[in-house]
Amino acid sequence: MFELYNKPYTASRYPILARNGMVCTGNNLASSAGLQILKEGGNAIDAAIATAATLTVVEPTANGIGSDAFAIVWYKDEMYGLNSSGKAPMGISIEKLKEKGITEMPKHGWTPVTVPGAPKAWVELSERFGKLPLKQVLAPAISYARNGYPVTPETSRMWKNALRNYQDKIDDPVFAEWFNTFTVDGKAPEPGQIIKLKNHADTLEKIAETKGQALYGGVLAEQIEKDSIAHGGYIRKSDLENHKVEWVKPVSVHYHGYDVWELPPNGQGIVALMALNILKEFQFTERNEEMFHHQFEAMKMAFADGMHHITDPRFMKTDIKTLLDPNYGKLRAQEITENAKLPEVLNPYKSGTVYLCTADQEGNMVSFIQSNYMGFGSGVVVKDTGISLQNRGHDFSLHPDHVNSLAPGKKTYHTIIPGFLTKNGKAIGPFGVMGGYMQPQGHVQVVMNMIDFHLNPQQALDAPRWQWIKDKEFHVEHSFDANIVRRLQERGHLIQVNMELASFGRGQIILRMENGTLMGGSESRTDSAIASW
Repeated sequence: MFELYNKPYTASRYPILARNGMVCTGNNLASSAGLQILKEGGNAIDAAIATAATLTVVEPTANGIGSDAFAIVWYKDEMYGLNSSGKAPMGISIEKLKEKGITEMPKHGWTPVTVPGAPKAWVELSERFGKLPLKQVLAPAISYARNGYPVTPETSRMWKNALRNYQDKIDDPVFAEWFNTFTVDGKAPEPGQIIKLKNHADTLEKIAETKGQALYGGVLAEQIEKDSIAHGGYIRKSDLENHKVEWVKPVSVHYHGYDVWELPPNGQGIVALMALNILKEFQFTERNEEMFHHQFEAMKMAFADGMHHITDPRFMKTDIKTLLDPNYGKLRAQEITENAKLPEVLNPYKSGTVYLCTADQEGNMVSFIQSNYMGFGSGVVVKDTGISLQNRGHDFSLHPDHVNSLAPGKKTYHTIIPGFLTKNGKAIGPFGVMGGYMQPQGHVQVVMNMIDFHLNPQQALDAPRWQWIKDKEFHVEHSFDANIVRRLQERGHLIQVNMELASFGRGQIILRMENGTLMGGSESRTDSAIASW
């Protein structure tokens, strides 16, 4: 299916091939941490945990101990889904916020903080599927945090952007610990500069020693509650104690001979599936304006439906089976005309996320994603712990009649999504593209690149991407064919060339060939690395 040697893009690299194991991430040290665990006798799940924990250290610009996490696990020829997204605190409500004069959820501070789920995901994955003790698996991350690591160029760039965005908070005591933790003499680190995160190391050590209990009911939970109360936040120790990982059944659509898998809501994975459910009604033989036009229209429709329906599944009014029904895809496909349409949608946001995938020689594979959202998340770091808290609550609506309205103990619409491909019941492999609302758009593009155009993982990632912004507005990369852009504009699409490559997501893919060889692709738009053996 996938062409190993045909290179349609001059910037494209060949994929990486290996036999015994592979780890793909956006950071070379994180990838090497996962590979280290594989060589120490761990499996793909152990490697994923080690990699995820290390990413909280070496890429704090996108995730942290206060992140949420999702995973699709292929283990002994069975598929499992994990949702470890946290709920809104039980003490928060629309009424309480409005009494304070808050009319929309803020991006920063304690108000948008939801319960962190990532460490609990590591623990649950380790206990259910892992081979090595959690202490051993988290050891590389602890070592990097305590002894230091060199900052990569893209991480340095994102760090500097965050510092610029936080300049108006420099005298606010809510954010004092962020500046203490993540600046050196008031500056963001330069590429190659060594950074040590001692408090982060101590916290990871406590999580490893207690199998997460320190964070979900112990000394770390007490510190989070203490800081929250001191700064007018809503999260409490009891919210952390009540956090549970949900094991869920992944959902799929059949697309041109393959099954494409995502996790069900509260994540936005079904947005990618809804788009593919529409696009499967067409056959594409060329990456031309006709194909891109159909992609654009299908993506807008999928987002319109997704943003109208997706939230905590306990609060959803629509069965996702209806949204993924083949007949519904046909109906939506019939709405595509020759010209661009204007759907009723919300505006996408930028995000901060890390994605990784792993595979071992036993056939196990993991698609794993965790995120603080919008870079450093809430901008809140819990005193003396290094715990950088997410701001997922920002996506809640304060309109009571909105499907994703804020409520105590409710999960919000979630952007981070892991993907997976199978064929005839056999694993093909994990894939993912980071980047807020770019994620389902990236999933659709790389899946179609591989399935419809037989591109290998590296080519599928390197191919020029587009991003829907709002209404009829799309951004394309500078490498996009100018003639295709012109013809799409003639159809009514408003297209702008965006020179910022990071805006188009950061992806990783591992596929297993029929003979068992692992084939990996890594993101060329940013720091990225594949470790294999």
